[in-house]
Formats: sequence, structure tokens, C-alpha cells
Amino acid sequence: MSSAMSSPMPRIAPLVPPYPPEIQAQFDRIMRGAPPLVLFRVMAGHMRAWDKFRAGGLLDPGPLSLRQREIVIDRTCALNKCEYEWGVHVAIFAGPAQLTEEEVRATVKGDATSACWSPAERALIAAVDALHHHATLSEEEFATLSAHYDEAQILEIMLLCGFYRTVSYLANGLKLPLEEKAARFPA
Repeated sequence: MSSAMSSPMPRIAPLVPPYPPEIQAQFDRIMRGAPPLVLFRVMAGHMRAWDKFRAGGLLDPGPLSLRQREIVIDRTCALNKCEYEWGVHVAIFAGPAQLTEEEVRATVKGDATSACWSPAERALIAAVDALHHHATLSEEEFATLSAHYDEAQILEIMLLCGFYRTVSYLANGLKLPLEEKAARFPA
């Protein structure tokens, strides 16, 4: 979703404060004191969707490093043209994940052959691209990924790709306005 496509109001209205106490407590836990994202406010207005979304969110630390997780998430969102979620992740996590400006740009404008990536990161990007374009990994792609990542990490990569494709569908389909402090796709 590009800035030009962003609208001031999403297609489904987000909750507005004051939030019900249970929802406020969930927002506080997820956002750690920051205001809740528009995506979360839209989802929280529909309890079944919100509960399912939170259950599949993969927000907990898993078997991948923060850097690996963010490469997978940023690349998945970029491939899905989801500037909303890509921008939120870049703004919040690129620094802690030690992603350089060149690497952040490569998640949108590059590919697995971009010089900025290590061999393990090239395998990661190639896997994200394959899952996006073909919904599977060839034997060669799986073998390359397996040379750098164990089974738990490979499962996490696939789960992250699937979840953030869903997030991209939500953000793009709802025409969520870009968050004020989020990054924007490189020109």
C-alpha cells in the first residue's frame, strides 16, 4: 500500500478511546505504553477476529533472532506491497535488529542476490520470495535454507511469512492509513 493509496479512515472503523478495560489491558501489554496501532484498534472491535489475530501473532521471541525475524517480516510485507506494516516494523525494529539503511531498502527494492546480505540471509530472502510467489519451496530452496536454519527456525520462517501475508491482506484490504511515525517505502 503506497502513501497515495492511504486513506484517512480505514474501511472498518477502529475503536476509539476510552477502550473497554480488557482491551486497554491487551493494548498496554502489546504496545508497552504507546498508543495502539490502527490495525489493532480495528481488529479489537471484533472480538473473534481480535482473539484469532492475537493467537496467531507470533509476537513472542521464537527460534529466530530479531534480525532474522525482521528480514522475513519486512520482505513479506514489501512483496505484498504493504507499506503500513512494513513501515511499522522498520520504524520500531530496524534499529534493534541492526538493519542498515541499505538492508532496509533491499527488503523492498532488492532480492536474494543483493550484496548487503550474508549467505544465510540470502537463503532467508530466497525462501520468503519462493513462498510468496509459489506457496512452496523447491527441493533446492529447502536444502539451501536447511544449510543455515534448523527445523524449528524453518517452521517459524514459514509461519511468519503466512501470518504477515495475512496482516498485509488486512492492512491493504482495509486501506489502513499509514501510522504517523512509521517508515515509508523507499522511492
